[in-house]
This record gives sequence, structure tokens and C-alpha cells, in this order.
Amino acid sequence: MLPGSIQISGETLSGAEIRDICESLRENSVRLLSLRGCQLSERDFGHVCRGVAESRSLAQLNLNLGIVSNINRPPGRRLCSNFPFYLHSLHGSPLTDAGLALLNPALSIHPSLVALDLGDCMLGDEGINLICGLLPPDGAKSGLKELTLSANPGITSKGWGRLAIAVAHSSQLRVLNLDYNPLGDQVAGMLAVAVASSRTLEVLDLEGTGLTNQSAQTLLDMVENYPTALRTLILAENNISPELQQQISDLLSEGEEEEETEAHEVTAREKNPWICQNNSSSQMVLMTSGLGDSLLAETEM
Repeated sequence: MLPGSIQISGETLSGAEIRDICESLRENSVRLLSLRGCQLSERDFGHVCRGVAESRSLAQLNLNLGIVSNINRPPGRRLCSNFPFYLHSLHGSPLTDAGLALLNPALSIHPSLVALDLGDCMLGDEGINLICGLLPPDGAKSGLKELTLSANPGITSKGWGRLAIAVAHSSQLRVLNLDYNPLGDQVAGMLAVAVASSRTLEVLDLEGTGLTNQSAQTLLDMVENYPTALRTLILAENNISPELQQQISDLLSEGEEEEETEAHEVTAREKNPWICQNNSSSQMVLMTSGLGDSLLAETEM
């Protein structure tokens, strides 16, 4: 039988319910465990941590418990070190830099962490420094492929600049969600340089980040003049003219169409090796549809 899911939101969980959850985890019958806004005792939280650590079927974990003191204590440290998981989400928890510092040692050594959601976690520049350690430079160990930092207004331009450098040199990152942060045009310019340098970043979400036509023009120049892996750039809820947004969208669409054509040509050459290709310098960027599914599939291989 394929593992199933346990999804509970906004409830106070009893000891009996926790025992049932832990038993299912130990039996490897759970693939997704999501406890959003739930209340449970510190002792029961420790039981959940142990159950998660023992599970070999769990692929997706979401613990928006709002009890960060529990997460920061020793039982919670076991949460990240002993099992492979696809998505670790603390979105909306008042984690702060101090809480992330306690979780970071386990996160940094985990071999299967590919996506991390730290949106609305009250992070600052110290937190960004820790997160950059999860984006190793090109040629180093594997790192995050999807990072969400939505709605963390405590991060300054210095912190975002540090992140931009890490993104530029990351050999793995495909998706970066920075929506609803007060970035402004200065930070957007740094991110444009990072995107132009990255060989892997496909999705960048800058919705509601205080951008104007100035940064949109910079992004347009980047898309128009530099080959990138970028396929989706979200600029909604910014003070950017519809014309500029459409120009950027059109250029991204053109790039995708060109790569699809090149991919078809490569397939044709593989099937018919006698076909010659005059433009030997052409490059192809491998595309994936449904990025979340593809990342999850990688953890199953």
C-alpha cells in the first residue's frame, strides 16, 4: 500500500491523536505530515519528533505549530537529522534569527533537504547569513533547489545583497520566492545581476516588493541581453507599467519557445545521427514542468 497523508489544521491535539500519528509514522504509512496551527504539549511534540525521525516514508513535512519554543528545544533538533524529506516548512512561525540558528546545524548537514519555506518567520540579516550556507557555491555539495523567504521585512538591503551573491554562485537553486518584502529598486538591481549569473534559477517571485519602472527596466535589459535559465518572473502589485511587464513576459516566452525548438532538434539528431547541425555553439536549457513534482520525484530516485 502506498503511503498516505495526515493533514490537520487549527486543532488542539490530544495524547491519543498524537499516538496514532506516531504509530503511522513508525509503520512508514505516511508520506505527507502537515500540522498547521495545531496546539500540543511539549511532551507530545517530542513524540512527534521521534516518530518523524524514525519514518522512512515521509517525503513532505509542514509544522506550522506556532510553538517555536518547542521547536528550539532538544527534541526538535532531532527533527532534521535522521530522515529524508522534501519540504520543511515553518511558514508563519515566529522563528526569528535565534530559532533558525538552533535549527541550522541539522539543516546544513541534511543530505535530502531540497526545499525550505521560511516565509513570515521574522528573520533578519543574521538569518540570511545562515540561509546562504544552504546555497553552496557551484561545484560544492548539493544545496537547496527551492527557497521561500516571503514577508520577512526585518531583512535589510545588506542581507538581501548577501543573498544575491549566494544565488549567483549557487549550482542548484531553481525557485526563489521573495514576495511581499520591501526590497525596492536597489535590491532588485542586485537580484538582476544574480539572475544573470545563475545557470539554474527558473522562477523568481517579486510580487509586492516596492519595485518601480526603474528596476523593471533593469530586469528587462537583463532578460533581453543575457542568456539565463529564468522562465517565470512575477512582478504583480508593484508600481510597474503594464507595458514593461508585458515586454519582459514576451521575452521570457520567446526564450522558452526557442529552447523547445532546440530540444526537438536535439531529439531528432539522437534519432537520426546523420543529420548535421550547422550551429554547433547553440545551447539548450533543460526544462521541467511542475517543478514541485519533479523535485519530489528526485527524492524518490
